[in-house]
Parts: sequence; C-alpha cells; structure tokens
Amino acid sequence: MVASARLVGGTLGQERTVLPLLAGEVFQLDEYTSALTYILAFGLAKAATNYFAGTLSDRYGRKPVLVAGWLIALPVPVLLIFGPSWGWIVAANVVLGISQGLTWSTTVMMKMDLVGPERRGLAMGLNEAAGYLGVAGTALATGYIASTYGLRPGPFLLGAAFIAVGLGLSVLTIRETHHHAKAEAATHASSHGRTRAGLSNRDIFTLTSFRDKSLSSVSQAGMVNNLNDGLAWGLFPVLFAAAGLSIERIGILAAVYPAVWGAGQLVTGPLSDRVGRKPLIVGGMLVQAAALGMVAVGNDFEFWLAAVILLGAGTAMVYPTLLAAIGDVAHPEWRARSVGIYRLWRDGGFAVGALLSGLLADAYGIPAAVITVAALTAASGVWVALRMRSSEHGPVPSGPARIL
Repeated sequence: MVASARLVGGTLGQERTVLPLLAGEVFQLDEYTSALTYILAFGLAKAATNYFAGTLSDRYGRKPVLVAGWLIALPVPVLLIFGPSWGWIVAANVVLGISQGLTWSTTVMMKMDLVGPERRGLAMGLNEAAGYLGVAGTALATGYIASTYGLRPGPFLLGAAFIAVGLGLSVLTIRETHHHAKAEAATHASSHGRTRAGLSNRDIFTLTSFRDKSLSSVSQAGMVNNLNDGLAWGLFPVLFAAAGLSIERIGILAAVYPAVWGAGQLVTGPLSDRVGRKPLIVGGMLVQAAALGMVAVGNDFEFWLAAVILLGAGTAMVYPTLLAAIGDVAHPEWRARSVGIYRLWRDGGFAVGALLSGLLADAYGIPAAVITVAALTAASGVWVALRMRSSEHGPVPSGPARIL
C-alpha cells in the first residue's frame, strides 16, 4: 500500500517542473492568472472528489474507489502529450484532480483503518512520505528528461508508466480494509455522544468545517498549507527561470522541496504520536511562512535551495500531523467522511492559491504574491495556536465541551 501511495505521488509529480514552463514556452501564456488555471482546475476537481471519496468508500469499500481512481487517470498523459491548446491541459488536470481525489484519499483511509490511535501519526507519516517522495523523484526526473529531450512527450511518458503500474498493483495486490474500521467502531465510544444514525453528512460537515475547535482548526490549516503549495507549484519555476536558472536547476529546486517534505514525515509523523499534534502544526506553519519570505527576497540558486529545504521541513511538520489529528477526533464510523471533508478544504487551497497568487503576481509581481501568502501562512499558525485544543493525541473525551 505504501508503494501505491508513492505511485500516486509520482503521477502528480510529472507536472511539477514541466507544466509551468510549458505554459510560457509552448502556449505563450503571458499572464500568471491564465497560466495557473491548470492548478485551479486541479484543486477544484480534487477537492470536490475528496468530499465524495469518503462517502463512496464507506458505501462500496476502499479498494473499488482506489481502482476507479487509477482507471480515471489513464487518459491524463495522452491529454498532456497531445493537447493542441491550453484548454486540453486544463482538462487533463480536471481528470487528474478527480483521480488523485479518489486514489490519495483511499490510501489515507486504508492506513487509518489498519492502525490504532497510538500509531496514527506514524501511519500518516509513512503514507505521505511515500507520496511526496514520489512527487520529488518524478519532479527531478522530469526536469532532466525535459532538459535533454524537450518538454513533451518525454516527461509525461513517465507518468503513464506510473498509472499503469498503480492500476495493476491496486487490482492484484491490495486488499479491502473497511472491515477494520467497522471492528474499531464497535469498541469506540462516540466522540460526540450520538449514534451513527443520528450524525448526518451535514452534521459531519459542520463539525469538521466550523463547529469543532480542533477539526475546524485543522481544516483551515490544511487549506492554507495547500494554498502556499499551489503558489510554489505554479510560480516558483517561473520565478527561478526569470532569474536565469537552467531547467535542470529548476528541476532540482522543484524536487528538493517535496523530497524534504516527504522524507521529513518519516520523523514528524511518529513524533506527533509522542508530543501531540498542536505543537508541530503551529511550528510547521510558522516555519513555512519564514521559508516563503526567503523565497521572496532571494535571487540565486544557493539561497533558494536553503529556502525550499526549510519550506519542505515546515510542510513535513504539518502534513501528516493534520491527518492524524482528524483521525484522533473523528469516530471510526464517520472518520472517512470527516477525512474527505478535511481534504475538500485542504485541496481547495490549490484553487485559492492559484487564483490569489496569479492575480497578485499579475498586479504586483511574483515576490509580492509570495510575501502575501507567507503572511497568510503565519496567520494560520497563530489561529491554530489560539483555537485548537492541546490534547488532540489519541482518543478525545466526549461531551458538550468538545463542541464550540
């Protein structure tokens, strides 16, 4: 299952280095807002699919949803390779977003099914590390392929191979895990003192998004985290290219950020099981903000390398910890739906980040866009510090005090 998560990440990584450059060099898109429409499309499609992935996996099981996600991804490399206009690239990212919403959501849910609360951070660290190391390795590889053989078709052939292998592994080797969640639910007191029948999808949505202090804090932090990742995905390569960096060096910077992010989660995930979720979330958001400030003021490869290493470290502190915090609070019977709602908000950050950073970059330049997102990231960390309960580690006491 860890291998499947790595392939999911690799499928996304095929775009990280190449598409921002493809927008300008092949399709001559001069405005940042127009060039970032593919991230907007990806974020909206993935966010919406995340919401439904939880409900579908509860109804039909985890494995069928995972297999369906891989099947949906099959046309993506074809659209990216042969697309004659930017609209085709945007369409490919709608399809990719739907696929990622199904595949990545179910790999998360399946690991939560298999581990108890004491190892939830470890499980999320392993899953997200595998995924983002896949992103990093593919970003680096596609940068090399693009610099040697051109922006199309070479980099996307790698993505096609990942999709084929991921589909094969999901069909042949991965087993259903939903029954583990049902078994856990049988011995788990309802977190909100209500039966599953009395907790509707609407109840779960409002708790996760607004009413529960910890769930809502996690949801907004996830959204801001992916807002700044959307900025990094869409504008960092353009900023680095404008400074005269080669495609190979841009590929290195595009790879180092998710590589540190991915590898770091092998440490931060289990660390959150020991020290709690809140310190890592607050600290990680503030570290990300500092790193983004460094990117905004930098102008050479070495300085930017230090910045993206710091950005990856901050994201590693946050990413598995947010998912583990959702698992701590949500009852096993509706945990998959709560994870889906969290991921709706989190991946909606891609869309918000693409739109906000594109508009700001067009109006004031890329450094101003990066500084603005850095300020939002710092504010998000402060919000978590003020609102999230400090005890979110393992089962959470029930009762009215848990609800805002």
